[in-house]
Amino acid sequence: MTDSSVSYRAATAARLRTRRYDPNRVGKYFLLPALIVYAGFFIYPFVTSVYLSFTQWNGVSPPVFTGLANYAHLVADGEMWHALKNNLIWVVLGTAVPVAIGLVLSTVLWTGVKGSIFFRTVYFLPLVVSPVVVGVIWGWIYNPLFGVLNRSLKMAGLSFLATGWLGNPNTALYAVLVTAIWGHLGFCVVVLFSALQKVDNELVDAATLDGASAVQRFWYVILPQISPVLTMVIVYTVIGGFNVFDVVYIMTQGGPANASEVIATYTYQKSFQENEVGYGAALSMVMTIIALLAAVVTLKLRSREEDAV
Repeated sequence: MTDSSVSYRAATAARLRTRRYDPNRVGKYFLLPALIVYAGFFIYPFVTSVYLSFTQWNGVSPPVFTGLANYAHLVADGEMWHALKNNLIWVVLGTAVPVAIGLVLSTVLWTGVKGSIFFRTVYFLPLVVSPVVVGVIWGWIYNPLFGVLNRSLKMAGLSFLATGWLGNPNTALYAVLVTAIWGHLGFCVVVLFSALQKVDNELVDAATLDGASAVQRFWYVILPQISPVLTMVIVYTVIGGFNVFDVVYIMTQGGPANASEVIATYTYQKSFQENEVGYGAALSMVMTIIALLAAVVTLKLRSREEDAV
């Protein structure tokens, strides 16, 4: 047996041992099914949408490449800018209100109030209900003839406030937004309550002994400790505000007179009702970019605040 054959066998055995005991190789095999599913349901549709955004396609005939024509039309589209304005209103109010209320309620529950489990369950229930069911139920509440809201206002002597909440262009967007806030509040409460469980109570007690008020203890001791989770909740809510579709479409379909139109409902209208799939794909790309930029900006601002603290 020559030296070359011995060295070849030794090298082969070493390679076999490396393959046999390499945990990273086994882990890659376990990741492959998830990667295939992700590529099939996320990457491929995204790449296809990017391509379609540069075409003119009605969903039936072959797509015709038009370059940046869809994006040029998008810049001059007044309805798109109106929908984007509604999205910005939705993001600001739909993020600030549930996060602020969620912070207060979760902190109250964290202090050990009686019935904590019951209240957490009640707040979380809207997340269990389908958005379609939520939209239908709140549509009944807002009904101008038999809705609970208008009847309650009349019984309280405030009949001058009663109106067709979903049929009034001045109130439609905010009425749907209230519904969305109600549905998202439980998520904020439960997640922030979970974050509060990891707060160091010794620091809170030390701040109390030093004479810090309840507001000071919350702002300077509690809030910094839950800031990573708070950032996650804010980013999740901001992205959801730009991508909102279901509750708006169920309750108003963007009406009346486009008063509650958001980019997602406008994209649906262009793509599936007017058969302008290429333009709808361009709208979806803009919506995706704006949501990503908003998330990045939010993360940057939160990281600066944390560094300053």
